[in-house]
Amino acid sequence: MAIYARRPPDEVVEGIGEAAFDSEGRWLEFRYGGLSIISLYLPSGSSGEARQQFKYRTLDWLARHLQRLAAEGRHCIVCGDWNIAHRPIDLKNWRGNQKNSGFLPEERAWLDQLFAGPWVDSFRVLAPEAPVYTWWSNRGQAYANDVGWRIDYQIVSAGLRGHIRQVQVHREPRFSDHAPYVVDYADLPA
Repeated sequence: MAIYARRPPDEVVEGIGEAAFDSEGRWLEFRYGGLSIISLYLPSGSSGEARQQFKYRTLDWLARHLQRLAAEGRHCIVCGDWNIAHRPIDLKNWRGNQKNSGFLPEERAWLDQLFAGPWVDSFRVLAPEAPVYTWWSNRGQAYANDVGWRIDYQIVSAGLRGHIRQVQVHREPRFSDHAPYVVDYADLPA
């Protein structure tokens, strides 16, 4: 993707067309021909029931928007904090978190549905069973003990699956409670 950073995009799209979501600045899309590189910050529901309900509404809006992008035939890389750990392997203490936002059955089922369609979890293409995390609580010794969650993704349209060459989470140096997740792609279509 570094090649795209060297030239301006053909178009920049802010938001998905849902005012409540768009007002929080959670979607930024850079279009290069038929390729979209997207930054997404999915809401967390951990602060209370109202935010969890907003998260569920966002998942509905996002599913429809991703369907539209797929129907247009766009190649997409959706990068960011999705605030959902998909499977038990994606968080250290999955048994104790089944009733917590980020690992609720409805959230995981939403990702199941997404990945059953034209979308792919880039990390799991090359590391199908690796217990690797991208976020750690600031409480206790979560980082030191690697008690984390994998909630940061690069989810790609199915046509880009074969372009994924390497995936890596960079724990060091530590920048925040999240670790950078980097994917190397080969010969991305424009």
